[in-house]
Amino acid sequence: MATATTTLKQVLSGHADRTAWFTATQALFNRVVAFYFGVINAHDGVLELSNQEALTALEKLTHATTANPDPIMPLHEIAYPIPALFRRAAINAALGSARSFFTHLSKWKARKAKAEAKGKKCGDRPPVPPRTWNKSVLFYTGQWKERTDTCIVLKVWTGSCWSWVKIHTLGREVPEGSTLGSPSLIRKGDRWWLHTPLEKTFKGPANVAHQLSGPATKLCSIDLNLGENLAVCTIQTAEGTVLSTKFLKGGKEVHDFRKRQLGTIARNRNMTGLIAQGEQDNAARWQKISHRDDDLAHQISARIVQFAREQGASILVFEHLGHLKPQQGKYSRRGNSKRAFWMKGRMFRYSKYKAWNAGIVTSRVNPRHTSRECAWCHELVARYSQGQAEEGYTMGAPLVFCAKCGMRGNADRNAAIVIGQRLLQRQGKKPSPSHEAHEEAAQAAGVGICQEAGGDEEPSIPPSGHAGLQWHGTAKEEGRWMEAPSSSIPVQLRLFSE
Repeated sequence: MATATTTLKQVLSGHADRTAWFTATQALFNRVVAFYFGVINAHDGVLELSNQEALTALEKLTHATTANPDPIMPLHEIAYPIPALFRRAAINAALGSARSFFTHLSKWKARKAKAEAKGKKCGDRPPVPPRTWNKSVLFYTGQWKERTDTCIVLKVWTGSCWSWVKIHTLGREVPEGSTLGSPSLIRKGDRWWLHTPLEKTFKGPANVAHQLSGPATKLCSIDLNLGENLAVCTIQTAEGTVLSTKFLKGGKEVHDFRKRQLGTIARNRNMTGLIAQGEQDNAARWQKISHRDDDLAHQISARIVQFAREQGASILVFEHLGHLKPQQGKYSRRGNSKRAFWMKGRMFRYSKYKAWNAGIVTSRVNPRHTSRECAWCHELVARYSQGQAEEGYTMGAPLVFCAKCGMRGNADRNAAIVIGQRLLQRQGKKPSPSHEAHEEAAQAAGVGICQEAGGDEEPSIPPSGHAGLQWHGTAKEEGRWMEAPSSSIPVQLRLFSE
């Protein structure tokens, strides 16, 4: 059996005094976390223990009991009487931060030693411990009770005592068949949210190697881009036959939106000439950009999974992208490119968990030359724009031509097919028949190769072009919105106030 975890997000409604209690509870929680981080820093040997053993060791160092009346670093000297579950949640939060910090520190020391051994100077700055703490409060079982779809009772710190408080919640209901985890108290602006993990148990899909051993298996390979077509999906069989293609659009609209917002931010900064310390400038515009990117990433990922389910695919294949550098230029251009890369990462992460909830596994392959390789004969191709000579390699060109086999088509579709073939090749298969054999197989399945592509867009890796063309036997998106959302794909609830 497999387990899928999603997050239930609900807004907490209440009076001003309850908001003050939430603030006091979070401040106390972070004070305790900071204390235990200092304890771990003074006794870093606990990091060599398991989480349960480390928790026990830290409680012996800080918590007074009948068997341990004089702990070395008593917690009661810096904080109020702390419930055991509240204390243990803070210890686990401090352990996570400490493990992360010391891991980064050890990696930095290794990089420094390697550079000094070569007679060079390490250009990276050493990591530093957290200067401030803003952890969200985690409520273990025993810190909350009487939960329904519309309310919950939480044990909070009012500033003078611990009290049970009944709070109304706004949001979607708990899905049937899901198990509730420990909720977390999250502050977003002037609102407080309750984030609760939901676990669903189901029969997990087989691994990639086992699935591809059967000829009936279908996979969906995805080429994520930065232009108008944010994702190009192709359905392939385990034998390498391409059955269907879908273009998911919306890149130009979000690109223009980000450019306008970033341009306004840059002009506002030039007018003031300074940025206040400890305060986010242009907070509303940054929030608009983040919300727009996150919303579009959820839409594209949901449509990728929906397309795979409609076509009967049980595997999603992506490129393994990393260390992408933004384009040079003005602030708005660099910022736009950087956030486009971030959105691509979100698309992959969101597609992965949504696919897993739908019983589809996800895999990634080496991205090297996926845009330069011919999907039919695997020779290097020429990329060009409409009206240009069919030679050379022009970054961002939407058309592709292979001089060896004569293949012509859309560059992004060709890259998506190559991505799927990389996975098949990794499993010992040979999904590379001749161009004529592939064309016959595609026509037998009702799929043509392609007619024509036009337009100039930015490339993928490097940014690749996106043509607004129509393929025989393929599905093409004309707008951002999904025609018929699948009810079984988890969608986050997002509330906005004007």
